[in-house]
Amino acid sequence: MAHIVILGAGLGGVVMAYEMRDAARKEDKITVISDRPTFQFTPSNPWVGVGWRKSEQIEIDLEKPFRKKNIDFIPVAARKVRPEHNEIELIDGQSISFDFLIIATGPELAFDEIDGLGPDGGYTQSICTTSHAAAAHDAFETFAKSPGPIVVGAVQGASCFGPAYEYAFILDSELRKRKIRDKVPMTFVTSEPYIGHLGLDGVGDTKGLLESELRGHHIKWIINAKIKQIEQGTVFVEEVDDAGARKSDHELPFNYSMFLPAFRGIEAVREVEGLVNPRGFILIDKHQRNPSHKNIFSIGVCVAIPPMGKTPVPVGVPKTGFMIESMTAATAANIRELLDGNEPTHEATWNALCLADFGDRGVAFAAMPQIPPRNVNWAADGKWVHLAKVAFEKYFIGKVKSGNPEPYYEKALSKLLGLEKLKR
Repeated sequence: MAHIVILGAGLGGVVMAYEMRDAARKEDKITVISDRPTFQFTPSNPWVGVGWRKSEQIEIDLEKPFRKKNIDFIPVAARKVRPEHNEIELIDGQSISFDFLIIATGPELAFDEIDGLGPDGGYTQSICTTSHAAAAHDAFETFAKSPGPIVVGAVQGASCFGPAYEYAFILDSELRKRKIRDKVPMTFVTSEPYIGHLGLDGVGDTKGLLESELRGHHIKWIINAKIKQIEQGTVFVEEVDDAGARKSDHELPFNYSMFLPAFRGIEAVREVEGLVNPRGFILIDKHQRNPSHKNIFSIGVCVAIPPMGKTPVPVGVPKTGFMIESMTAATAANIRELLDGNEPTHEATWNALCLADFGDRGVAFAAMPQIPPRNVNWAADGKWVHLAKVAFEKYFIGKVKSGNPEPYYEKALSKLLGLEKLKR
């Protein structure tokens, strides 16, 4: 019998647990460790941030579905991963040993890297977690009683730009519903070298599509932006040119603001020799396996991926749902091969499919692979994207409740592009 431990129970960790349970031998033990007892459907957080969803609508208590799948669950945060002892130390004093470890923690949110950033001790809101999004909604309700300027964006070093665009447009939609949009100047501030870069050097015509949407919604923008600091009611921005030299400074007043922070690895893995890069992200080879600790694998946002190339302001690479889904499938298959006495052979496709909702319409894009040059480089917009995002939410929450590891993104992308079933 082997003990396979999955650290993290988010979008990647929960599906990883289901995939691993199906791929492992009957006698193998699967344990999931998480810092909270519930699964949160992160893609719906922008809706929570304006009150279109309640937190309880997108949270699932994991004890029951895991028990149904014969997966042990420990809802206690990790203090330290200790590869040299094949164990994880938890904050309550427990030590959990493993034969194989799959790290799927997601990131730590680096609000502290910019003065005044973030909802805890800062002056800006966040939609990175469901609790942050619920607090952002409370702040938005206060704002709506006395509206003024809104500033939304993603700071230097951020790697997740889609939700920033989504939240800006969703705010615009909600303000129009309340008949107060005319009282709210809006500015989108991003570290991207151009609108629609997304950390991917664009996909299809995301530049043209997103610029058009911003203009159509009367949202101004600043690119190549470094947030210097944030004070109560003011964002201080340095805009640089394409060579990285200072171009201009902006002092943007706001009554309401949301910025996505840079990410880093969680404290439990940071500074573990051979396991992580300087930002604390997990080092992996083409089989999702750590090169130094051969029984440790990693998937999702916590893996180390180098930037697409040099940009005037640091920009990270996102890990989209399809990319994470292909990581889970490859990891489960590779660990099964090791259990059977063979070397791992499976590689993640790292294709990307993203549905960005704008409240009443949206933009979808597909990149195969996610990192260029690509075989497929496609983007489209329309009301159908909003409807597809709603359908995806219902499907995925049902998938988590039922314990179904079915590859949603693979099926959806195949259908959208008229392709045969994609190789996983």
